[in-house]
Amino acid sequence: MKAFALISALVIQSLSFAQERPNIIVIFTDDQGYADIGANGQVDDIKTPNIDLLAKNGVRMTSGYVTAPQCIPSRAGLLSGRYQQRFGLDHNGTIPLPLDEILISQRMQKAGYVTGMSGKWHLEPNHQQKEWIAENMPELGDAKKVKPSDIPFSKKIPYMSSNRGFDETFQGYINRYWANYSLDGNEITDKAKWIKQEGYRLDIQTDATVKFIEKNSKKPFFYYLSYFAPHVPLGATKKYLGRFPEDMPTRRRYCLAMMSAIDDGVGEIKETLKKMGVEDNTVIFFISDNGAPLKITMEDKPISFKGGAWNGSKNTPWVGEKGMISEGGIRVPYIVNWPAGLPKGVVYNRPVISLDVAATCNALAGLPDTNDLDGANLIPYLNDIKKGDPHEALFWRFWDQSAIRMGDYKFLKAGNQEYLFNVTTIGHENKNLIKQFPEKAKTMKKRLQVWGQELKNPGIPSEPVRREKRWYAHYFKSVK
Repeated sequence: MKAFALISALVIQSLSFAQERPNIIVIFTDDQGYADIGANGQVDDIKTPNIDLLAKNGVRMTSGYVTAPQCIPSRAGLLSGRYQQRFGLDHNGTIPLPLDEILISQRMQKAGYVTGMSGKWHLEPNHQQKEWIAENMPELGDAKKVKPSDIPFSKKIPYMSSNRGFDETFQGYINRYWANYSLDGNEITDKAKWIKQEGYRLDIQTDATVKFIEKNSKKPFFYYLSYFAPHVPLGATKKYLGRFPEDMPTRRRYCLAMMSAIDDGVGEIKETLKKMGVEDNTVIFFISDNGAPLKITMEDKPISFKGGAWNGSKNTPWVGEKGMISEGGIRVPYIVNWPAGLPKGVVYNRPVISLDVAATCNALAGLPDTNDLDGANLIPYLNDIKKGDPHEALFWRFWDQSAIRMGDYKFLKAGNQEYLFNVTTIGHENKNLIKQFPEKAKTMKKRLQVWGQELKNPGIPSEPVRREKRWYAHYFKSVK
């Protein structure tokens, strides 16, 4: 391993001398559970050969985490490289991603990279963000219920991807996109505008990525591909549905079809990189933004159902779901692939987090080390798995929950209930070890409290769980 690490270091050094800094693509899926890549080996109905190949030819994390079990804070953590609680974005109903936060895209622009994105953004102001509304639109303070239309688009524009460090953007969910280039690769205008794009949403988001690569492959680029799947509303074409039998829960079938569409996209992106001669020197991160929303029972509601429902994805073998900081809500698929700079087929079991993407990008772009990022540059650790943990501790705070992972152990505080787990064992979050190791729990709790005092809204929750009450009553009912 030492010899390989030395060789890898020389490869990276030679690339640096040649000023051939790697391209970087960050693929961020939406509500995809840990089980739903074939490489994780948890279910036998998933078909993700291209994603599995990323893992086979790269590094697959078995302890890969995100910073929150919900869309907006998780995305804010990824793109800022900082615990989002440091700037008060604890959950969806607080604030948009603040304009004074420096994003990966802005750092990469500074390093001379061309930057782009496609797919879900979800970081502009919305009607649920009570804190932002109170400060920026006090005239809505007396409204019984704020509607999406109450937030004028003029208030959102500064927060859109086109104003947050992305040179080229194709931001959108299904068929309406905030874009400054078209899928034939031509610029639309110097400034982004809304366009209507026909087609299947995941194919559109892949096509936007491919066009960007074809246009920008002769210079270092950074691209953020934020697939809107398998988040509800579920939707798939016959092409992808036809790959899975009908005798299964309909929601599961649609999820598998959507993941198959993403997988085709990954394959197409890899082929494009190869065609343009930049595959070997392109780093690809593949991560989900949080675990799947199981809604406890995984009820197979009709696809036409408009409310929140199980999206068909699974968090096996972890406990819990989206909205919880148990493993099922925050431990997700996580792969890093870089043919020129990382080993092949490595399974890395030490804790890493989505914050590490920004720190790794910062280092690979040749930017100076900075103390304002909470993540670690993963490359040295992935090239030498005996190097030790990239982090002494990882932290979470969400709603009425808080947690810390140090080494193999995780201290979880759900309101006034406290747990200590060894999350590397078969028992993981099914066996509370707090009575067996009280001093370890005390030490970890103290460390968590110290971290909590660093945040914009200081402290860790201590009142009984409220929004999460039903979940903990179900998933932790036999955990004493």
